[in-house]
Amino acid sequence: MRIHGCYHAPLTVASLRVASVLFLRLCATASLAALAIHAGRATAEPTSEPPNIVFIVADDLGFNQLGCYGSTSIKTPHLDRLAAQGIRFTQAYAGNTVCSPSRVSLFTGRDGRLMENNSNTAQLGDIDVTVAHILKRAGYDTGLFGKYSIGSQMGVTDPLAMGFDTWFGMYSILEGHRQYPEFLWRDGQKLRIMANEGGTKGAYAQELFTQEAIDFINQPHDNPLFIVLAFSSPHAELAAPQRYVDQYESQFSETAYGGMSGGEPSDKYAWYYPEPVQKPHATLAGMVTALDDYVGQVVAALEKKGIADNTLIFFTSDNGPHDEGGGDPAFFEASSPYRGIKRDVYDGGIHVPMIACWPQAIAQARVDETPWAFADVLPTVADVAGVSLDSVPRVKTNGVSIRGLLRDDPQPMPERTLYWEFGKQAGDPNSGIVGEVFQAARRGEWKAVRYGLDAPVELYNIRTDPGEQNELSQKHPTIHEEFVKLFEDHRG
Repeated sequence: MRIHGCYHAPLTVASLRVASVLFLRLCATASLAALAIHAGRATAEPTSEPPNIVFIVADDLGFNQLGCYGSTSIKTPHLDRLAAQGIRFTQAYAGNTVCSPSRVSLFTGRDGRLMENNSNTAQLGDIDVTVAHILKRAGYDTGLFGKYSIGSQMGVTDPLAMGFDTWFGMYSILEGHRQYPEFLWRDGQKLRIMANEGGTKGAYAQELFTQEAIDFINQPHDNPLFIVLAFSSPHAELAAPQRYVDQYESQFSETAYGGMSGGEPSDKYAWYYPEPVQKPHATLAGMVTALDDYVGQVVAALEKKGIADNTLIFFTSDNGPHDEGGGDPAFFEASSPYRGIKRDVYDGGIHVPMIACWPQAIAQARVDETPWAFADVLPTVADVAGVSLDSVPRVKTNGVSIRGLLRDDPQPMPERTLYWEFGKQAGDPNSGIVGEVFQAARRGEWKAVRYGLDAPVELYNIRTDPGEQNELSQKHPTIHEEFVKLFEDHRG
């Protein structure tokens, strides 16, 4: 782990961008070849040009809700194709079990040990260095489309301030609760979505995000692209264009979700999701199939422009599946074979699908069982783009690069400890008031969890017991004590 010193922003972006881009173009190949080891990982062989990078993240999508990960009830042909052409990681983890701290981890390369806030009120700080900042140093054109939810002040921690050239989507966390929003944001300006005003549902947020990302791809660029496409689905509210829901019209036995239709909340989330849903299973399945279709559209745009071969695409989810607004993860076995859902630090809350496709570097599709997590994304894309983190002032990460896995002859990674901490909101799950603090850690085949700072530390063999059913602290006291010490060292 390296924690670097103070960062001084350039006097003007425009004055330095041209010079820096020209310089980086001249030394890109040399930088890739000579990049020093960072956090225990060496760079792989250089490529002639840095790749475009498209990072797609779904919201509350369970590990088992894609066909390529085992789902037999939800259609995801485009994502199945990506997995069949690239790497399907089976031991990848989100940054947290809820949205905001997971996304802060993704953007900054920090896990719970370095995070200042591990609750769903987590936000980026004005001195944080993000993955977009890193790629700007490598001359990338950067765009964010979709859900943000980790900026505390417009102009200070909004996407433009955090390294993106342009952004379109949802700014605050509560905006992400609506699939047909009445307003969205473009580069800090609030936009009316008139097609959704007065209760009309004419513009589906995920379609808008997808089209903006495609428009960005289709623009003329002299530089490689970095795109974050952050869907706010299949997070509740449950809603999707009817053509996707219709695919599941008669497939499931349904119990309607009442919302506030009876004047009283039908469940604990009804205040946030008041609209009734007659067929919640078909609707949620339709939401996932819609996302799959949108991913296919992005891939098609890359192919049409002729840049797909040297584009590294990641697809993942920010945490485990939800049970909100009529969602029923048990019905879909959404976390299978893992225990728990969103807000759990059992694996069902943090173990996520992760697909990587990069035709120029990965010619042979495979399944990879290396454990890694969101904190590793920043060091990885820095490595891929040829940026030495030792040269980046103020960067603060304890992730490691997995660049050595993104190739046909993967380089084994040394065993290390992954860590998560979640400050659960008291009472209302969106109250913002932290009650209990949950902890989890994994090293190799061993996984430990603690549901409360004064609760016992549970120990499981996650390889032989992925459902975390057989508690082993008495049988392996030495290993157990190592995790107890880790949890105490990072208590709260």
